[in-house]
Amino acid sequence: MPIIYTKLFALLAERGLNAYTLKKENVVGNATIEKLQKNHGNIDTRSIVRLCKYLQCQPGDIMEYVEDEPEK
Repeated sequence: MPIIYTKLFALLAERGLNAYTLKKENVVGNATIEKLQKNHGNIDTRSIVRLCKYLQCQPGDIMEYVEDEPEK
């Protein structure tokens, strides 16, 4: 998947938060958290908006485009 969310979890750790906090505060659901943790699957833009609003950040602060390895 060319979009990864390692920046999100680094930002959460920096602020003393974690994935459970996102679930408890109803920012995103459990299925979305699993997708974010595994960098697998599509994340709805509404979820990105909720994360950015909750964390007071920009989308680039929580996700990053990484080019896929070319297939051999």
